[in-house]
Amino acid sequence: RGPAGSGTASVAGMEELLSRSVPPLPPYETKEKAPPPAELRGAEFVRYYRALGAGQPRAELLTRLARDFGVDHGRVAEFSAKVLQAREQQRELGALLQAEDRLRYYLSPQYRGLFQHLGRLEGGLRFLVELRGDLVEGLATKAVDGPHVKEMNGVLKNMLSEWFSTGFLNLERVTWQSPCEVLQKISDSEAVHPVRNWVDMKRRVGSYRRCYFFSHCAIPGEPLIVLHVALTSDISSSIQAIVKEVPPLETEDTDKITTAIFYSISLTQQGLQGVELGTYLIKRVVKELQKELPQIKAFSTLSPIPGFTKWLVGLLSSQTKELERNELFTESEWQEISEITGDSTTETLKKLLNNNEWVRSEKLVKVFHVPFMRLCAWYLYGEKHRGYALNPVANFHLQNGSVMWRINWMADTSPRGIAASCGMMVNYRYFLEDTASNSAAYLGTKQIKASEQVLSLVSQFQQNSKL
Repeated sequence: RGPAGSGTASVAGMEELLSRSVPPLPPYETKEKAPPPAELRGAEFVRYYRALGAGQPRAELLTRLARDFGVDHGRVAEFSAKVLQAREQQRELGALLQAEDRLRYYLSPQYRGLFQHLGRLEGGLRFLVELRGDLVEGLATKAVDGPHVKEMNGVLKNMLSEWFSTGFLNLERVTWQSPCEVLQKISDSEAVHPVRNWVDMKRRVGSYRRCYFFSHCAIPGEPLIVLHVALTSDISSSIQAIVKEVPPLETEDTDKITTAIFYSISLTQQGLQGVELGTYLIKRVVKELQKELPQIKAFSTLSPIPGFTKWLVGLLSSQTKELERNELFTESEWQEISEITGDSTTETLKKLLNNNEWVRSEKLVKVFHVPFMRLCAWYLYGEKHRGYALNPVANFHLQNGSVMWRINWMADTSPRGIAASCGMMVNYRYFLEDTASNSAAYLGTKQIKASEQVLSLVSQFQQNSKL
């Protein structure tokens, strides 16, 4: 049956469906012997869910599932007390471990049984990724909210992390000979540097380029996360050279290839957000490239800096409120900026940053170069969230053990690049022999490994900009 009519009927129908679909938690003693739920029940749940409209109707179902089929708090309290009792009475270890095992069993929410069951159905894993995609989106737009839903999102994320661990993933390379629908999906999912047309796509899988994706053994041929690589003779400082419209070069001269530049990594499934795929994909691709082109000596990214412009505009706003003078620029820089814009207030500067107009003025591009580079270095190196890099791309590559290697001026002059980061991009360099120790240092003591260029820009910021 599809969803029932509107109003109370649909609510009653929904409750009835949920109580039929979510298998009850069998008593602890019979947990091994409990029969699996009938396959038809799972299939019915999938059909019902897909027939619901995206947005509110699905949000309603997810909220009810999270709220009414979670953990039995009474049981948890009862068995927590038994664990404490076993400890206080200093019963033998076996009794304590069994009490803990019983508690662990009852800490599992009831809907976990439904997810487990769905994961075993044909097409079930794909469905769970869709369902989590709706959860992630609902939480972002506040269509679903509250501690129950957040908890369910975490439970499902952990389950997907186990199902999508590296043993189940296949690395596939995309070429112009790949199936049309794969090329189309790769093109549609490109989130960093949008693909303009088929000529552009052909270039990105042609000579001096590599494109790889992970697929899952239960969802064959479906790209889950995609990595684009440019094979070059040096570490690129501009994205235009990589994604510009040029006819594909016919044959590769392998003597010219000494460097691999990872210039785009995109998750194609929102439902796999937070599931560790990117790190493994980069590691696997490095191995693949070392096998194919052992002469490659340098591995680096050319990465965007999302959020820099927004951060800078925010700083200008807060400074305007506090005092009518600027503290981000030196006296002489501010004087030059004011002369070019004909205005000595930060409002004009904020407008220019918000509408990308400053790029049209050669003079402004020149005068912004020095201050923006040091501000960007500080944003990447000094601005923190819970002690780690605030910028999400920086945090990702630093966790993987890379070095913050070089900030590049006017590296992405596309409207997107100017709007996001005033046209700047950054190379995170992977020195393979150091990635494990760098990663451990960053995750353990929150230390960022950075090059001389970055550290010197940071110290310029500390001398010339007061925050």
